[in-house]
Amino acid sequence: MGIALENISKRFDNYQAIDRVNLEIGQGALIALLGPSGAGKSTLLRLISGLESPDEGRLWLAGQDATRQNVRERNIGFVFQNYALFKHLTIAQNIGFGLEIRSIPASKVHKKVTELLDLIQLSGLGDRYPAQLSGGQRQRVALARVLAIEPKILLLDEPFGAVDAQVRKDLRAWLRQLHERSHVTTILVTHDRSDAMAVADKIVIMNKGRIEQVGTPAEVYNHPVNTFVMSFIEPVNILPSNSNIFQNHQLETANLQMFLCPQDVAIDTGSSTTAVTAKVNRVTHIGSEIQAELALADGRVITAHLTREHFDELQLAPHQQVFVKPKEAKSFDGTIQSKSS
Repeated sequence: MGIALENISKRFDNYQAIDRVNLEIGQGALIALLGPSGAGKSTLLRLISGLESPDEGRLWLAGQDATRQNVRERNIGFVFQNYALFKHLTIAQNIGFGLEIRSIPASKVHKKVTELLDLIQLSGLGDRYPAQLSGGQRQRVALARVLAIEPKILLLDEPFGAVDAQVRKDLRAWLRQLHERSHVTTILVTHDRSDAMAVADKIVIMNKGRIEQVGTPAEVYNHPVNTFVMSFIEPVNILPSNSNIFQNHQLETANLQMFLCPQDVAIDTGSSTTAVTAKVNRVTHIGSEIQAELALADGRVITAHLTREHFDELQLAPHQQVFVKPKEAKSFDGTIQSKSS
């Protein structure tokens, strides 16, 4: 089922939660609503589900005006962060609950539950209770319970928020595989860019009730449209254009804020005509990536990311002098301001 939002707004007292949002979501798509706390992500999800009504604007589902439809009429499945499983019911009973209250025959409920247990990779665990499962398993059961009623749209509100890092990574991959099998139009709310990048076909970046950018993970990462998107997608070094790191590079415009990604800081131990000196303050090992904190000669501190192979070549250590230059830096008059070969 496709979704279209037309100038949707929602206010709570004096707080503008959603401000004239326009968005189209194709049938069978998997998108992520990404943004900081208070951006309006969950409110937008509740407006789509029918749990909230817009103050202004219209909502279309499958080409039909659903602005004033109630929750039951929309056939939407909603999965919350806290799972909301029934503790006194077995896993199988939890999954089949929505079917049973619809008076579906027991034989059909059993068949559907068996299929879903296989789909969520929990076959043989139907007789267990939620307390006997891990956090990741309980989240899969919550998804299966919603899928049992065959919703046209699946809404996920921070579904990975209550699990640890490794389980989170596994759930991302599992959800992506699940979507490829079910093809249910799915909207994932998250404040974690890694969740959005790993799972979604498209990312909708929100801030203060408005949409800042819509695009594929590659588009929003490589071509952010403004300073908010670039800073939110990943930590960046924000420097004035007169910082000495840019002194050997031709800038088209002076007196700008320059945004320099950590992976775009080139480091060498030998001098060059286009590099400036810096001192290594700290080196941090983050998995396969190395993060170096560098102090420039003008007193500003920047962060650089290196591959482990490059780090091993350089053998960086605290207090070491190095030479740095920007591979590429951006400003937001719409142009790339500095490039280095």
